[in-house]
Amino acid sequence: MTQAKTRPWNFSAGPSVLPVPVLEQAAAEMLDWHGCGMSVMEMSHRGKQFVQICDEAEADLRTLLGVTDDYAVMFMQGGATAENAIVPLNLIGRRGAPVADYVLTGHWSRRSHKEANRYGDAQVAAASDAATVLDGREQAPWTWVPPVSDWHVRPDASYLHLCSNETIGGVEFMDWPEPAALGAPEVPLVVDASSHFLSRPMDVSRVGMMYAGAQKNAGPAGVTVVIIRRDLLGHALPICPTAFDYANVAAESSRYNTPPTYAIYVAGLVYKWLLGQGGLAAIETANRAKADLLYGFLDGSSFYRNPIHAPVRSRMNVPFVLADAAQDAAFLAGAEAAGLTQLKGHKSVGGMRASIYNALPLAGVEALVQYLKEFERTHG
Repeated sequence: MTQAKTRPWNFSAGPSVLPVPVLEQAAAEMLDWHGCGMSVMEMSHRGKQFVQICDEAEADLRTLLGVTDDYAVMFMQGGATAENAIVPLNLIGRRGAPVADYVLTGHWSRRSHKEANRYGDAQVAAASDAATVLDGREQAPWTWVPPVSDWHVRPDASYLHLCSNETIGGVEFMDWPEPAALGAPEVPLVVDASSHFLSRPMDVSRVGMMYAGAQKNAGPAGVTVVIIRRDLLGHALPICPTAFDYANVAAESSRYNTPPTYAIYVAGLVYKWLLGQGGLAAIETANRAKADLLYGFLDGSSFYRNPIHAPVRSRMNVPFVLADAAQDAAFLAGAEAAGLTQLKGHKSVGGMRASIYNALPLAGVEALVQYLKEFERTHG
């Protein structure tokens, strides 16, 4: 992967860096898509040109993830935050009483749980909200994942929800449990995979549903990917808006109403770029190399610290703190001057955060590590 020298290394958590070839192709096709004389932004969402774009994007996404026809693939609006409501509106009442269980591992799963309680009985199946000791090291709340053996899933729950990569906290599920392993085989797993979606192969067959805001690895802001097992369609609560009823959106191939057409187009270009890189197995290899380089340096330094339990450290979002928080402002100013942008941590946790998504090449992480070394040398 290459990146134009005039562009900074962008570590934003989202909207995030996009592949340069995707941006170049979108720019070249801005005024005229494939000789039709129109920009994608000007097309009817029911015209043959956009239908081709949308259908190709879905087909390429299915290829990347190995999604079978047992699942519907939809491009929706509202981001993962809107899905916090749309999921229970569609699923929480599918078995009668509105009941669902949630695993809480950080900011986003907690927000999902809070929203679901507006529509039914959403209980906590497990949470990492307390300090604990793991591998001889004390772990602060929200820096670890509760072992599956400690999850308590109600057999009558309509679904079990988890956030498989906490963008703010930097905690990642490296695998998803089989429903049978939880003692609740009839309870489908619903996964918010937003900030590591398409960063590695994922076994879709283990979930009843997964969703992801595209603006991390899967396209620009404005489109949300929803992949749902078809037998889970058709159970929306009466109060669910018709445009957010998964059955309606699936039946119309993401074109029940006007979708975010340009965002879907750019997302489709990202999927073709990923296929050109060798697919998700190849991109996972590249992502491992970037994460190993950055975590390896942080672990060898006494000036910086990553607080996350090592087995569940996110490969996408790497939070870290300086030994002296009073130096944070100088660190960020120096990083900007060095062409390293968007390294400030989320306001809820402070510190720093480097989001090293698919489109950020190894050279960007190498530049960050070089800056980390130099700042430690001059300020340590």
